[in-house]
Amino acid sequence: SWGKLALAVGMTEGAGIIGAVFTEPAVRTWYPTLIKPSFNPPNYLFGPVWTLLFALMGIALYLIWQTKKGRAKAEALKIFYVQLGLNIAWSVLFFGLHNPLLAFVEVLVLWLAIFITIKKFIPLSPIAGWLLIPYLAWVSFAAILNLAIVQLN
Repeated sequence: SWGKLALAVGMTEGAGIIGAVFTEPAVRTWYPTLIKPSFNPPNYLFGPVWTLLFALMGIALYLIWQTKKGRAKAEALKIFYVQLGLNIAWSVLFFGLHNPLLAFVEVLVLWLAIFITIKKFIPLSPIAGWLLIPYLAWVSFAAILNLAIVQLN
């Protein structure tokens, strides 16, 4: 149903909005003071990329909600919600607390949680699992960027 799809996408985009509460002020004040690697994307790119990734997460969540598989579905949803919380936590650690080192450690846990989510989603809905691959790729890049910022600062 369209309502459930809107709810799923709204939930994931909502996680992005919560993260943005911590990100936005720091992007204007603290983040520009950091030394960044040459491969750091321009700031204007992050918003659209994350909006798309959260939308893909929402569609994947909707597809899993539509499955009828009991225990496997419950486990997949649990790890999905964990990784969504970890996603928010990274913004809090990096931008809110201005702690790139702790954020780097956390992003490794986030990466693992996304990977496990994909592994849990694919048997239930291969499309749902594949929709999370761009997210895993972006978080992989973000982890490398995060580490470079730690090293440079």
